[in-house]
Amino acid sequence: MRRTDTAGRPALPAEIRVLLVAAFLIAVGYGLVSPVLPAYARSFDVGVAAASVVVSAFAFFRLVFAPAGGALVQRLGERPVYLAGLLVVAASSLATAFAQSYVQLLVLRGLGGIGSTMFTVSAMALLVRLAPPAMRGRVSSGYASAFLVGGMIGPVLGGALAGFGLRAPFIVYAVALVAAAGIVGVRLSGARLRPAEAAGPPAPPMRLREALGHRTYVAALGSGFANGWCNFGVRVAVLPQLAVAIHDDTWVAGVALALAAAGTAATLQVSGRLADSLGRRPLVVVGLVVTALSLGPLGLSSSLVVLLVLSVLSGIGAGLVNPGQQASVADVVGSGRSGGTVLSTFQMSQDAGAILGPVLVGLVADQAGFGWAFATTALVSLLAIPLWLAAPETRPVGTA
Repeated sequence: MRRTDTAGRPALPAEIRVLLVAAFLIAVGYGLVSPVLPAYARSFDVGVAAASVVVSAFAFFRLVFAPAGGALVQRLGERPVYLAGLLVVAASSLATAFAQSYVQLLVLRGLGGIGSTMFTVSAMALLVRLAPPAMRGRVSSGYASAFLVGGMIGPVLGGALAGFGLRAPFIVYAVALVAAAGIVGVRLSGARLRPAEAAGPPAPPMRLREALGHRTYVAALGSGFANGWCNFGVRVAVLPQLAVAIHDDTWVAGVALALAAAGTAATLQVSGRLADSLGRRPLVVVGLVVTALSLGPLGLSSSLVVLLVLSVLSGIGAGLVNPGQQASVADVVGSGRSGGTVLSTFQMSQDAGAILGPVLVGLVADQAGFGWAFATTALVSLLAIPLWLAAPETRPVGTA
């Protein structure tokens, strides 16, 4: 008899639930170090710019190593690369806690980005393999929710742990990663990574050139870049500066980011199911529009209420985009094939947007003001829409 959840829907497979628990632990650990990392870097007598470089090094190494991470998944398999990636980041974090110089801190933190790419790409590949086609939207939203909730809890715990010293959160982060690796290593030791109906030799991995021939995958790359630019980049790095510049209070920045995260968390609970019932494309298009309409006017807002409302709406936009685009990528790859390079390229599109967005929008803000900066951000979101309008719907027929 097929298991159902409390709402009467088919329950998520046990292997998927294991990955969600691991994602939560990883996100809590990452959140532990995020509030203390800049101060830890400054403790080595460096300036603000140098401290910012340490923060960016993790994302930079994620981006640079993504192609190699995808190749490793195709050669070695999802589960070994996932576990190795977790242990690399754990070792990096533990070593970071005992760094003796700024250069050591920079190198060790950067190496953690390599491990992060390994487990991120392999986790996406595992979700593609293990998620039934009829619930790929739910799985994508559940995975994103686990990371989001963990990311909201982590900074609170990290701030408390900082009372024991700036090195303490990095040690606890390493422990959390080892715990996540242990859970996945034990609970997925016998996971069937090919569907039951697959017979004979495994299908060859999907090559990037093949995926680029699919308009939906190209559209996902475009929206992934826009989503990274708008929601992982500008909203996190530039919105707090706007809030402080207008209202001259740091608490406003924290509240704006918290409300945006709450908007995303609430939306993810619904958007994943809608992506499985209505289709992937409508959710992504609406999410891109909401993102543009919420972030575009932000630079012109002088009212605290307007700023906070638009922050919530930007979070809703992100919550609409994520499940649909990730489910579409999973549809393109399919559960019967490996697609490490295809998935790592999609991840690179988001990381590239998250890295370039704050830098370029920051330059616009310096030269022309926040109004033009956030208008540019809205334009990036809107430019991804035509790609989706030209892309075919990939939701499997009969999965509503």
